[in-house]
This record gives sequence, C-alpha cells and structure tokens, in this order.
Amino acid sequence: MLFHTDPEKYVTGAFVKVGFFREGMDLVYQDEVHGNLFQQIVKLMDLLCTKYMKAIITYEGIQRMETLPMPREALREALLNACINKDYAEPSPIQIHVYENKLEIINGGVLPEGWTVETLLSSHRSMPYNPDIANTFFRVGEIEAWGRGIERIITACKNDGFSTPDFRYDASGIWTTFKFEYPERAIIQSGPETTQKSDQKTTRKRPESDQSKQEDAIIELLKENPYISRKEISGRLGLHDSSVKRRLASLQEKGTIKRVGPDKGGHWEVQKGF
Repeated sequence: MLFHTDPEKYVTGAFVKVGFFREGMDLVYQDEVHGNLFQQIVKLMDLLCTKYMKAIITYEGIQRMETLPMPREALREALLNACINKDYAEPSPIQIHVYENKLEIINGGVLPEGWTVETLLSSHRSMPYNPDIANTFFRVGEIEAWGRGIERIITACKNDGFSTPDFRYDASGIWTTFKFEYPERAIIQSGPETTQKSDQKTTRKRPESDQSKQEDAIIELLKENPYISRKEISGRLGLHDSSVKRRLASLQEKGTIKRVGPDKGGHWEVQKGF
C-alpha cells in the first residue's frame, strides 16, 4: 500500500476514482489515480487543482492572485484522511465526485464502535482505522498523531474564509462535502467591467483554471528550447509529469504546438501567432 509500485496487485480497491458530474448525476469526464498511497496524494492534489476546479484570477496591484473554490490545505488533509482510514478489505475505491458547486469525497471507512460524526467533530483520541499506515504518514511528517485531522480541515477552511465542510457517516462510508465558494478577496473593487449592486461597483473576474497559466509557461519553455524534454519541463515548472503530458496534448489538439520527429531525438515547434 505504501511503497509497492502496484498495490492493486494485492489489494483490489487501492486506488481512487474521480469524476466530474453535472446536476442530475450526468458524468462528464473521469480519471483514475493509481500507485502507492504517497503517490496518490500527490497525483490527486495536482489533478483536482488543475483539471477539476476553476480558479478566480484577481490582482493586487500588479501581482496576480489565484483563488480556488476551497482551501488547498483542507483538501490535502481530507485526501490524507480518506486514504489513511479507508477499509481496504472493501473492493470499491475511494470516490471523489466534483460538481460545479461542490466536491464530495466518499471513503468506505468504518468508524470505531460507538463513534458518530459528532465524535469526529469533537475532541477525541487518535484511533486510525489503519494504524500502520497512519504511523508511516506520521513518521514522514505528513500528519499528526493526535486525532486532529477533521479539526485541521475545519481550521484551514475558517482561516481562509470558507465555510466548513459537511460530514456524513452511513452504510456507504464517510462523506466529506466541500461547497465551492470564493472569499471576498476574490472580488475586485472597480475596473473596466463592473456591475451595480447595493450602490457599489464590483468586478468579478471570470473563473480561469490553472491550466491556461501552465500552458503559457510551457509555450515559453518550448520557444526557449524546442528540444526540452517532458521531464525537464516538469522540473522547471514544478508540475507532475502527468500534468505536463496533459498540457502538451491539449496544446497539440489546439494546434498551438507541433511535434516534429520521434519522441526521442525530435523537437517541438510553436506555431506562428503564439
């Protein structure tokens, strides 16, 4: 689970499914995240923050600010909590449902006997469902060992000006639901595009994902060095290799870039006008 390259060889449900849904449960697109648990957390953070959630772009002076509809730290804590406490004897994977207005993490975990959601929300001692997995994450500094995971999620939301998530426990497992919202700092006062509300002029930038920013950065690197490798792009931009692969594919589909020659020994061409 923690270090094997393919834990699903031994544990059927040791992966995560992510899907984007329209209201009415219409699936628009989906992904599966595989690998050991450490890799899954990294991949999930990258995938959710760049593909499944949109960021509002604002400016403080000349500084560009990007605001996701929920705090990154709260998302990371929720993912850690789900992966560490899942009942891996159950063949179904962790599921993450993303909608236009919310994100749900459904973890097939089991609470200790006699515990309820109210227990989780109050002060309680640490009783992880998988103590060996929890202890390993603790030793590498990823979590605490005091049963404060839920408290840390709530604190991260409050500190960043977001509503606290909803928690539910039923026969299907433990549900954590974040409502998407943008704090007041994501609203720009005055500007060329304004709307009148309560006699105040406010400007709201259109939601923009991190994808366009990353694609722009990749284009600049390709202009600088057409022979740059995907690994080098990943290192220069601090992105996971899978994200770079998706961005390159997207740019090729748009006709922005073109691959000339084989994967090894070839080079990139940025088309005129970009």
